[in-house]
Amino acid sequence: MDSRQDILGRIRQRLGRTVDHQTTLAAAHPTLTSPPRPTIVGDLRQRFVDQSLAQSTTVDSVTDWQQVPDAVARYLSASGLAKQVVGWPLLAGHAWSAAGIEFDGRGARDGDTVGITGCYCAIAETGTLMVLSGPETPATVSLLPETHVAIVAASRVVAGMEEAWQLVRGERAELPRAVNFISGPSRTGDIEQTIVLGAHGPYRVHVVLVSAA
Repeated sequence: MDSRQDILGRIRQRLGRTVDHQTTLAAAHPTLTSPPRPTIVGDLRQRFVDQSLAQSTTVDSVTDWQQVPDAVARYLSASGLAKQVVGWPLLAGHAWSAAGIEFDGRGARDGDTVGITGCYCAIAETGTLMVLSGPETPATVSLLPETHVAIVAASRVVAGMEEAWQLVRGERAELPRAVNFISGPSRTGDIEQTIVLGAHGPYRVHVVLVSAA
């Protein structure tokens, strides 16, 4: 018997437990491999919206992709933000200039104040965005600017984290370099347990939810 097993054995003896480690592990295995989770019922889209709002994310809904630039322009105007933005190169094809937005498709740099991204999928259970990095989807756009605007397809809202990973495994041959989960603005409560937004990233997150498939 090695020292670890000897120590654990003595602890079990002191606690009055006689079941050995392997038996205990076998009994716990079903719980470890299939952890309990809440059942997500009802409209996933509405659950995602509700949970996003609870995370201090603001949400706007549009019916088709052509309405996205105008929706972003409205948000920027209402928030008093400049309409000079950086965004995923993947999104450069939208009619940004027609909405009065100066869109630069690249990774974010110091000084960029608004970043616009898409979203691989969204998680209804927690109001979380799942964002995959890549040449056309640089991770810096959602991390460096003070304001992050995410365009989310309603058809890509899944129930929970398990379904999100299942989607990745079914659609991707391999994982990207980075998978980021974003649940509202960056925040911390380290100082006097007072929540402060924007501690390690954007302090505004806005979602444009697109109903069209």
